[in-house]
Amino acid sequence: MASQDVLSQTTRLASSSALLQVLFRVVTFGLNAFTLRYLSRELIGVVNVRLTLLYSTVVFLAREAFRRACLSGSTKRNWTKTINLLWLTFPLGVFWSIFLGLVWLYLLEVPDPSVVPHYQAGVVAFGLSAIIELLGEPFWVLAQAHLFVRLKVIAESLSVVSKCILTVILVVLYPQWGLYIFSLAQLFYVSVLVMCYVIYFMMFLGSPEATKKSFPVARMKALLPNLVEDETFVNWKEAWLTWSFFKQSFLKQILTEGERYVMTFLNVLNFGDQGVYDIVNNLGSLVARFIFLPIEESFYVFFAKVLERGKNVKDQKQDDVAMAANVLELLLKLVLLIGLTITVFGYAYSQLALDIYGGSMLSAGTGPDLLRCYSLYVLFLAINGVTECFTFALMCKEEVDRYNFVMLALSFTFLCISYFLTHWHGSIGFILANCFNMGIRIAHSIHYIYDYFKESTYRPLTGLLPSPFLVLVYILSGVITGFSEVVFCCDKGWMARLIHISMGALCFAATIVTMFCTETKLIHFVRSQ
Repeated sequence: MASQDVLSQTTRLASSSALLQVLFRVVTFGLNAFTLRYLSRELIGVVNVRLTLLYSTVVFLAREAFRRACLSGSTKRNWTKTINLLWLTFPLGVFWSIFLGLVWLYLLEVPDPSVVPHYQAGVVAFGLSAIIELLGEPFWVLAQAHLFVRLKVIAESLSVVSKCILTVILVVLYPQWGLYIFSLAQLFYVSVLVMCYVIYFMMFLGSPEATKKSFPVARMKALLPNLVEDETFVNWKEAWLTWSFFKQSFLKQILTEGERYVMTFLNVLNFGDQGVYDIVNNLGSLVARFIFLPIEESFYVFFAKVLERGKNVKDQKQDDVAMAANVLELLLKLVLLIGLTITVFGYAYSQLALDIYGGSMLSAGTGPDLLRCYSLYVLFLAINGVTECFTFALMCKEEVDRYNFVMLALSFTFLCISYFLTHWHGSIGFILANCFNMGIRIAHSIHYIYDYFKESTYRPLTGLLPSPFLVLVYILSGVITGFSEVVFCCDKGWMARLIHISMGALCFAATIVTMFCTETKLIHFVRSQ
């Protein structure tokens, strides 16, 4: 596949992913806001922190390394061996689910049954849901490797919406069920997700479209583990790369979910405070899930296909290097501007957003300060996602192994800083520790990118330098909206709130107009791709 075709399909995958996720998540956003009125903070804390952490830890440890390794390089490979390797995620998931489930049941603090009933059933259900989801892993990797634009997003969106609708129905009709509600909804979610992939490939394999695309798998039976006559069961090069990524993924999971591990194992916050923190965290990370994650996942595939892992810049095809450098520069500029916009406007509109979304339960206390800090954290998330996706797509096995030692030191430092900052400044300490963590990771990736391109004429890191005039507009917008919040928000009635919103809309419009005038190269890239 030509590099230009890969770029075209990758950008279409990222943009379609972002747009469809926004569409479906708007529905779930409203449903979750409705559900908040019926639940206690403690129940939300147990579900969204304790049980969701169990589920995310199992699936991450079982599959992340396999995804990284099996999506590297060309799609022209022995897919039978790759599929065999991917099926190892299932027994690995069973092991992690049983082991961590026992930890969650017998080593961690059990919530008060009168406040959060049926905790044991919740642990079993969330562990089982992780195992069920891993059954769809070969389908997911095949779809991602061949840039199936809509399948992934439609499957995930339908499953999320189905889960939210079932949750709302059960919360309204049977609020006394407690964790049974979220257990059933979680199992329903993963079942719909896996079935979407299975049904799609049952219809796609053997079809004229599959034949036209020369799809490497012809029958559903080929998606099951198969022995290759006179050959090894798996591709050992992929297997060793998977092991390298596994060691890294273990550390990355600690960094990604570090605050939840600190909350879960060190009990620095009660379940109610954990619930508020998680709601604010989810609200603040909407853009990261809608925009940054699709960009990161899609362009990891692009960079891994266009440039060869482990080769320096002089040994690559120079046309491909030029395209990769240009795309990296523009991606950095894109996510930087999105992150700056959220940081600037998020500060003045955090309290209003929380009051509208969850009422006084969220807008009183530490909620607004949490969301303000998270607005700054989004900027770090934006830059880190793109720089790491390029770095991980190009690192050879030895570089990945060296980076694992960096991650090990960073993981330990992050957990210590999280613990002490939380004692000093409550739940806000978690976000400050995350900013420190992301800053170190960004510095490492920038150093790698600089070294990679220093022997060429390309300087993609200039994407991190916005126009000075645009920076001035951001500063003025921050000052104006901050003053507007003090004067008009948020206890002076709806008319004052509307004035505050109008001030923000005018400043936002001025910022967008300035972007169109100063960042013409980026605007052309977004329009053309």
